[in-house]
Amino acid sequence: MSDIPSDSSMTLLGRQARQAARGMRNATGQAKARALRAMAGGLRTRKAWLQAENARDLEAAESNGLEAPLVERLRLSDKALDTMALGLEQIAAMPDPIGGLSETQIRPNGMRVARMRVPLGVIGIIYESRPNVTIDAAALCLKSGNAAILRGGSEAFHSNRALGAIIQAGLAEAGLPAHAVQVVGTTDRAAVGEMIRMTEYIDVIVPRGGKGLIARLAEEARVPMIKHLEGNCHIYVDAAADLERAIEVVVNAKTYRCGICGAVETLLVHADVAETLLPRLGQRLAALGVELRACPRAAAWLGDSVPATEADWATEFLAPILAVRIVDTLDEAMEHIARYGSEHTESIITENLAAAQRFQREVDSSSVYVNLPTCFADGFEYGLGAEIGISTNRLHARGPVGLEGLTILKWVLTGEGQLRG
Repeated sequence: MSDIPSDSSMTLLGRQARQAARGMRNATGQAKARALRAMAGGLRTRKAWLQAENARDLEAAESNGLEAPLVERLRLSDKALDTMALGLEQIAAMPDPIGGLSETQIRPNGMRVARMRVPLGVIGIIYESRPNVTIDAAALCLKSGNAAILRGGSEAFHSNRALGAIIQAGLAEAGLPAHAVQVVGTTDRAAVGEMIRMTEYIDVIVPRGGKGLIARLAEEARVPMIKHLEGNCHIYVDAAADLERAIEVVVNAKTYRCGICGAVETLLVHADVAETLLPRLGQRLAALGVELRACPRAAAWLGDSVPATEADWATEFLAPILAVRIVDTLDEAMEHIARYGSEHTESIITENLAAAQRFQREVDSSSVYVNLPTCFADGFEYGLGAEIGISTNRLHARGPVGLEGLTILKWVLTGEGQLRG
């Protein structure tokens, strides 16, 4: 495909994907698993070629002054390829989500009513930097019976095309539609604009990338999206918290990986435990290089801190920074979360069952925890095998989106000629 997209070339991708999606409805679980295992084999046997193609992207990235951490995201190391292959095999071994029926209800006239799990159809994935997303997205879409159009970042162009060839070989070996997974063969950003308007051919868009990308797509897209814009996550330490546990949970939630969407960004502490908790917690976090931005009451019990601003409460730092505020009640904590949160992931640390139940019932986020760090916001940790992203949408999928999140239910009715009278 030309590196300059046109309406006709993107439309062709869409038409081919729509046709492939119809074919995927008949794909057996065995065929899908065979394709995934063949892709895993291809990653291992063609490792040298994949790394040679990847080296072209790495050289360009370094020449263009891309920051070292971003260059590392691009690298298809032996470990990265082995991990990708293992992930394919794990998804292949998971139960097929397609075709399952809910419990059947028999109506008074004898008509049988049930719901069947089916694919969404055609899924467009728009992502940046990491070439492993090409394999992860292809695997999840394939296993869930969908067709996929993948548009990766220009910095991983050669890597993504090479991985696309591995995917195509796997589809062919399993006898599945060749266009069930298509990698957009252009670096032109106009292709993204086309994808998010292709309502005739694409059923849903899943963006994977930074806030800037997702904000742009959310503003311009006509195709429905499964997305989250920000992960402004909170932990509330209740008056009835186990303080030793609270310290370990907060430290893990902030320092496991600061740059993930599940990292805690604001700590809310009940006034009754602030004097005991905050000096010790502040020392632990300071030793780990975390900057604390505190309300005046919290600053009195912390060592080194800077005054928190109004903007800090609403900020997803994605950095070793933690905003800290003292509250007087559970209600005040939940009000803070409702006002400043992004409906991603929140946690309460408490030994009070009633407080835990209220928090999980009343906090309106896609994931709500008790006595756990927010960094568990990950499909693998939820037992989903893998995820295609995290959604804060209120329709269809919410939270980590795994195989089931890429499917939908349709009604299936069976009768013996009953008539409506």
